[in-house]
Amino acid sequence: MSTPKKNTAANLVWFEIPADNLERAQKFYGKLFGWKINPFKGMTDFLHIDTGGADATPDGGMMKRKHPAQGITHYINVPSVTRFMAKIEKLGGKICMPKTAVPQMGYFAVCQDTEKNTFGLWESNPKAK
Repeated sequence: MSTPKKNTAANLVWFEIPADNLERAQKFYGKLFGWKINPFKGMTDFLHIDTGGADATPDGGMMKRKHPAQGITHYINVPSVTRFMAKIEKLGGKICMPKTAVPQMGYFAVCQDTEKNTFGLWESNPKAK
């Protein structure tokens, strides 16, 4: 994962597309939108999607689908993953994957809203371990 764009607003900063066939999906999205999709540094099963937009435009990733119902996950920038996980649970949502570090980049968690939609939280922190 490249460093998601740093900002303080709760807006989209990253997305991930699961695929049954990475090569086929890479070709489809590359030709459809002109995105540059290449292996992420040292990883063969995770691709980086460069959308080619301005710095404020989120980039994304593409990986092998983990289960049949897995859909696209959007990551929202928040000041604290921990605080927002608590808010999500208080509002009736669920935590699917707890706070996880991406070393020297930040923290993320994957959550579910009250309608069973999955989304991610992202907290930039270059000191993450």
